[in-house]
Amino acid sequence: MTLSTAVTRLLGIDHPILLAPMGGVAGGALAGAVSAAGGLGLIGAGYADPALGWGSDAWIRREFDAAGEVPVGIGFITWALDRRPGALDAALEMGPRAVMLSFGNVAPHAAKIRDAGAVLICQVQTLKDASEAAASGAQIVVAQGTEAGGHGADRATLPLVPAVVDAVAPVPVAAAGGIADGRGLAAALTLGAEAALIGTRFWATEEALGHANQKALIERSGGDDTLRTKVFDTARGIVWPEPYTGRAIRNAFSDAWHGRDAALRDQGEAMRERFFAAQRDGDTDVAVTFAGEGLDLIADRPGAGALVERIVDEAIAALGTAAERLR
Repeated sequence: MTLSTAVTRLLGIDHPILLAPMGGVAGGALAGAVSAAGGLGLIGAGYADPALGWGSDAWIRREFDAAGEVPVGIGFITWALDRRPGALDAALEMGPRAVMLSFGNVAPHAAKIRDAGAVLICQVQTLKDASEAAASGAQIVVAQGTEAGGHGADRATLPLVPAVVDAVAPVPVAAAGGIADGRGLAAALTLGAEAALIGTRFWATEEALGHANQKALIERSGGDDTLRTKVFDTARGIVWPEPYTGRAIRNAFSDAWHGRDAALRDQGEAMRERFFAAQRDGDTDVAVTFAGEGLDLIADRPGAGALVERIVDEAIAALGTAAERLR
């Protein structure tokens, strides 16, 4: 059985499940597996910054090739494209089904994306940004709650999603933030969303990029173990504007430096080198593991295709159970 919605029809997919384009985690193999199972996989190019070890033009082309023959999309941090517009060109050359932009003014890039035949997806965290994204030509708006892993803002998923649905209609909305199983997908659909964008749950899969130590950390952690912080960005020398912070699993590094960003910046290049080495080596006491509050619902590491099928089955069952309760 499938769940047909405005998003599935627009994207030509079977299930209203979108893979969040997690930078350095959502590579071609993961995106391809999600698409092959009937959702839409989005490759995570993030900052499109080769200095991070991923996101270069060559990396983008390689990950599209790794996805295989199924249609996939790609996601960028919008303000990074203002610095490296060539990254978007490299992605569009690969014929993506969709391009997702998050955090920044999408207007300068919208026409290029749509003219290339890709569906423009815009992620937002406020009603104002949702209305601006729709006015700029977004074909799908992702309403991201603060429960999400990685970068986000302050609004919670439950009240934000229906408010965005009302604000941007008839543009379809996908819900994001804390969704990790079929009950979350069912809840999103009930709130008026036409799909769910899911990130952290797909990091704990066989195909995801990232160190095995981080996947294991995700499996054994819970939502109470996360915090929103700027400290991991500060360690990498990345400056995010207000009100954005990153939700990650707290560790010894964040315990030592959270709220002490000025002192951390004073540590200079030596600290950045230590941090990036920890990221490469999977040292979870120092490295950042961006993850959302849905961690409590993650206890295994399946293949991404099997996970898509599981989430759909759970959502259908949850919707059926909810209907039964009304009899």
